[in-house]
Amino acid sequence: MPMHEITFAGLTMRVEPETFRMDITLLSPDGAPLFEKHFTGAPVLYIKDGGPAVSFAGTACESETFRTGTVRGVRVKYSGFRFPESEGGRFDDLAAILEYEITNDGWLRYSIRFDNEPDPGLFCVDLQPVTFGEKAGKGYTVLPRMQGLLLPAEYPETIRGGEYAGLIFDREAYMPVFGQVTDADGPAGHGFGYTMIVDTPYDAKYVFRHPAGGDTTITPRFISQLGRIGYKRTLLYHFDAACDFVTMAKLYRGYVKERGRFTTLREKFAKNPNAAYLVGTPIIHSDIAGHIVEGTHYYEPGNSAHNDWNTPFAVRAEQLKVLKENGLEKAYLHLDGWGRHGYDNLHPDVFPPHEGAGGAEGMKLLADTCNGLGFRFGIHDQYRDYYYDAPSFDINNAVMNQDGGSLYINYWYGGAQTLLCAKLALEYVKRNYDEFKRLGIDIRGSYLDVFSVVELDECFNPDHRMTREECARYRRECFAFLTSRGIIPSSEETVDCYLSDLVLCHHAPYFTENWDIDRHLVGYPLPLFNLVYHECVITPWFALGGTWGIPDEYDPMGLCYMNGGTVYWSIYNNQTEEENAALREALAFQSKVCFGELLSHELVDGDPKHRRSTFATEDGGTVTVDIDFHDAKKAVIKFV
Repeated sequence: MPMHEITFAGLTMRVEPETFRMDITLLSPDGAPLFEKHFTGAPVLYIKDGGPAVSFAGTACESETFRTGTVRGVRVKYSGFRFPESEGGRFDDLAAILEYEITNDGWLRYSIRFDNEPDPGLFCVDLQPVTFGEKAGKGYTVLPRMQGLLLPAEYPETIRGGEYAGLIFDREAYMPVFGQVTDADGPAGHGFGYTMIVDTPYDAKYVFRHPAGGDTTITPRFISQLGRIGYKRTLLYHFDAACDFVTMAKLYRGYVKERGRFTTLREKFAKNPNAAYLVGTPIIHSDIAGHIVEGTHYYEPGNSAHNDWNTPFAVRAEQLKVLKENGLEKAYLHLDGWGRHGYDNLHPDVFPPHEGAGGAEGMKLLADTCNGLGFRFGIHDQYRDYYYDAPSFDINNAVMNQDGGSLYINYWYGGAQTLLCAKLALEYVKRNYDEFKRLGIDIRGSYLDVFSVVELDECFNPDHRMTREECARYRRECFAFLTSRGIIPSSEETVDCYLSDLVLCHHAPYFTENWDIDRHLVGYPLPLFNLVYHECVITPWFALGGTWGIPDEYDPMGLCYMNGGTVYWSIYNNQTEEENAALREALAFQSKVCFGELLSHELVDGDPKHRRSTFATEDGGTVTVDIDFHDAKKAVIKFV
């Protein structure tokens, strides 16, 4: 049984190809072993979603060592997979090539590719997880679920993810970075650990499992691109003797910077000076009209007031005037439901503006009033949900699945819909914003709904065939178009692959078990995303009361400070003076730290209800905010 051992760049790697085991030892500068991690278990293939697993166990393998000017590695070829007879020998010549490489800067690069894969081919491949095996109080796992999650070892609750969703670049993983710490000096302290980065993230997900009181595993999974695994897939691992979640975030931050994908707010404001208005600015989320189609999730039989309603544009204009008269100097208005049938209807053909609310003239009045008050007029818009009753609907423009069909949805207000292929979206964006210009409606900001939160689409239509990576590029092009017109680009959440072109998001909170009530968070909330990208995007918080994505156990105002974000402000002038004062203080803090890196974050004495975040400021200084969450309704916030 062959075993290959390589020592290079501060690591020793031992690979046993036939037993599917790899051991990595981190070495001290004098060569002494510091700690060891194990990768165990045979990788597994799947031909179709939910189909039988095909293991690498029992295959023939050949292995060799290799070296270049920058790496030392082991290459293993597996062949002779035992696929079901129903596949008719399509995979008889399939071979999997795994490479384990140590790079000269001390990273482990672990990759897989396939030779002789048919078309259509494999659905996905699961690689070996890293063994964890840590005891309570001595280690933890870090996940990029939404804003970020820390799960202590042997945590008493069950948590799992990835089996049915879990794609990189959706809510399960804003960023393609994970990690685990062992032998820590507390439930969230420093210890030996590793950081994993999915280097080929666009067709990837993870399967995460933690049974109550048990061990924690993260299984990397690569899924097909347009019906095949196709290209080479790669993971990167970094091992550290003094590791914590901040270490992980900063490693990933450096990785993104090295690849030219880190774009700060300062750089975005240079391209779009209008966007600089958002510093120290509250967000007002309001709406105009709604029409809920019978048979959809939200329709209530016999309740016409619920199913059809509108508020005149002129009423919203007067509400903004009252806010200004009562001392609100700045605000960004996010306006839903302005289109012909109101919210989530008829996209992408939403013109003319809602006639019952005042039509185009009413919308122009509201825009002019908003901008004239020194506020910014922004709208909700949508170029993914593709409604069957849209006047220009054509099923040939929809995302085509591998079987030639298209997804059918009848859930949202507007009823029957499918998905518009993102390759075509920019044409509709240009058309609609030309129409705003023709109507004289001065749009200063636009929220392209769901683009930065829903999974990346792939399209099999030969006329507009599209990979997931291309989907991300086409969505970014829509944001870039807004920037080119001086419009503030925003979308739903802060998913990594869109950040180069996003300035504002709708929210970026936490992955609670439920969204509306009983919003319990398994594990501890982390500002993981902000530790990487704080000075790259503006994130508002519903700071006066818990709502979607805010764990019941944590005061949202405290989370706002912990993450250095801005706040939402009610259009109804119904906040107390005390509440207004608290919001203004949060806005002043956001103004101070907006352009600075979130340098560090800590759980004080390992207490998940006592936090400190330290931000850089533009004058070269720092500011540290201390948040005590022990009263879940009102955190104690002070500066140290």
